[in-house]
Amino acid sequence: QVQLVESGGGVVLAGGSLRLSCAASEHTFSNYAMAWFRQPPGKEREFVAAIDWNGALTFYGDSAKGRFTISRDNAQIASYLQMNSLKPEDTAVYYCAADSVISLTNHRLSSAYEFWGQGTQVTVSS
Repeated sequence: QVQLVESGGGVVLAGGSLRLSCAASEHTFSNYAMAWFRQPPGKEREFVAAIDWNGALTFYGDSAKGRFTISRDNAQIASYLQMNSLKPEDTAVYYCAADSVISLTNHRLSSAYEFWGQGTQVTVSS
């Protein structure tokens, strides 16, 4: 069964950094677009960042621009989210997602992604 497993979450002080990892269970994911979403407490899931299958294209949500960087390593079948200058409002459960195809018009939509991880909690304290 295809799986995505996130890791790297935790508690960090405001201004600090965290690096989230998403490991895929099958090599087919090296051909998949991958993304990160987050769900703050009491709010809806929101788009954070996405990367196409070979890393040539990246997309960021407004809250991530300039602070977060998405990357991938197809040899390791993994995606990463480097988060810097973290703020308390970044507190959320962060989810990794993947799909065989994303586009310029749908990459921000959670419905565009077929596969999801279980999530990892990120808490930023002030």
